[in-house]
Amino acid sequence: MPNLRTGFSVPPLLIVLATLVSAQKTDPPDAEYIAQALSAAPEAVAQGAAVVRMEKDGKITTLREGKNGFSCMVVGGGEKMCADANSMEFFAAWAKHQPPPNKLGLTYMLSGYDVGGSNTDPYAMSKTADNRWVVTGPHVMILGPASKSLGLTSTPDVDPAKPYMMWVGTPYEHAMIPVGSDKSQVKPLAGKPATPR
Repeated sequence: MPNLRTGFSVPPLLIVLATLVSAQKTDPPDAEYIAQALSAAPEAVAQGAAVVRMEKDGKITTLREGKNGFSCMVVGGGEKMCADANSMEFFAAWAKHQPPPNKLGLTYMLSGYDVGGSNTDPYAMSKTADNRWVVTGPHVMILGPASKSLGLTSTPDVDPAKPYMMWVGTPYEHAMIPVGSDKSQVKPLAGKPATPR
């Protein structure tokens, strides 16, 4: 059942955030968290986006209600993302190791703070000698099976400054579209260590 505040159901969001959000030693003030979360999206999207946070007890707190179907949050080691409802369904399927929905999703990660991820293993938590770790910087993700039709590079060794497909050959294959340089990298929130996902 959709949540009127965020536009997507809370149970999938709980799974996604529980998987992606690392424990914080101290919660940042709401205003700081909201500003950080909204930095993931273009201004026109951020203006109408909900902002959500996973609390230490697993409870979801809506810090700001949204009106455009996007929800922004801080995940992993401090990365900021703003995802539409279809993307949240995709992330929920990933978290449960289930097939993703056959829907096109759009996720912004424009803040410039990216700890990276494996380009071959959707569940890798850190860099290894063989998991093709890649740091993309500011980017947009196009999620869902239709993203394969874009015809982007699909090799494991990619140039993260050019569009490419991530997690090729898995159900979670998706397009990564870099959108700028990482010169103005946003630092992680206070109390959130910059750790690989």
